[in-house]
Amino acid sequence: MNLDIPEDIFYTRTHEWARVHNDEVTVGITAYATDQMNKEIVNVDLPTVGTQLTQNAGFGVVDSVKAAFDLYTPVPGEVVEVNQQVLDDPAIVASSPFQEGWMIKIRMQSAEDLKSLLAPDDYRELIKSEE
Repeated sequence: MNLDIPEDIFYTRTHEWARVHNDEVTVGITAYATDQMNKEIVNVDLPTVGTQLTQNAGFGVVDSVKAAFDLYTPVPGEVVEVNQQVLDDPAIVASSPFQEGWMIKIRMQSAEDLKSLLAPDDYRELIKSEE
């Protein structure tokens, strides 16, 4: 499987990605995750702005035609923005998982929290082991 794995972001073992810009982290799900759902995403549930999230805790759900996929927080912090576009048109998550299909933006508490995330090469190894 040859999936897009951008080099400028971090990954989780549960297939979320985290793109860091200063103290803000944009979060979405990977192309691998959307592929596992046959790219047929029909609904996205996300928290509201102001919600405090704990690292590795659930923050939402993506529903596909086949199954529901729980979303887990890559870093702790406060939700500062929610992508209304994916709530209105969930298919964007599958068609553009690393660009328009992002889910939320979190104000990160500490860069130390990034240490538990996977680098792109580590994420490639993870998905190879799952195939």
